[in-house]
Amino acid sequence: MTQLGNEAVLVERRGHVMIVTINRPEARNAVNRFVHEGVGDALAAADADPDVRCVIVTGAGDKSFCAGADLVALSRGESLAPDDRAKQAWGFAGLVSHAISTPVIAAVNGHALGGGLEITLACDLAVAVDTAQFGLPEPKRGLFAAAGGVFRLPEQLPRKIAMEMILTGEPISAQRALDLGLVNALAPAGQVVDAALALAEKIVANAPLSVQASKRMAQGIVEGKVPHEEAAWKQNRAESGIVFTSEDSREGPLAFAQKRAPVWKAK
Repeated sequence: MTQLGNEAVLVERRGHVMIVTINRPEARNAVNRFVHEGVGDALAAADADPDVRCVIVTGAGDKSFCAGADLVALSRGESLAPDDRAKQAWGFAGLVSHAISTPVIAAVNGHALGGGLEITLACDLAVAVDTAQFGLPEPKRGLFAAAGGVFRLPEQLPRKIAMEMILTGEPISAQRALDLGLVNALAPAGQVVDAALALAEKIVANAPLSVQASKRMAQGIVEGKVPHEEAAWKQNRAESGIVFTSEDSREGPLAFAQKRAPVWKAK
């Protein structure tokens, strides 16, 4: 396999399992262009390698699985995606619209808020540390969860629970996430990757082609795309154009930085 990873993303193999680690603990594993490219490249390589039969995506450290977009990078005018248009199509973190046939497990090592929850939603299975929290706090900042969260969460949770999370921005605990079926299992601190590996080993024991075909059918993947999501992504882009150019979208982060309550104008 071609050498994978970079300073922001570590890639290792454990037998038939590839472990992809977002390696920015000092930034709560926030996503910048190097995370996007590193994760996306690893997923593409895994799907092209018949010897890789499962992928685990996790974060470094014990505080945060992923804090979402790197706001510091954005404040400097940096793009969160590479210049390559084909890689841009993989979506946030190189993952959220990157449909591969190889099963992907999220090993949620800390809080999964905003983009971190959206990465979890994009994975096929999830194991979480028992102290994790899951939420989409974007409305508290004048934003919205534009990496698939607002349409995937109601698909994976009871609709009214999902709507409460989306509209209030309030998180739920790891135990609540387990009870609702958002994650498959919980693990104590320091053991979440081991728990994900145990789950992965059950997958890789099965016939690879059977597993891949089963995933494609279950997720509706056709030639690397998910046709039933195309309308949602189209509307998502339109709504992003409204929200992310609004005055409120600037007021929310500013108020957060100034440690005050935001003053919303609905414009």
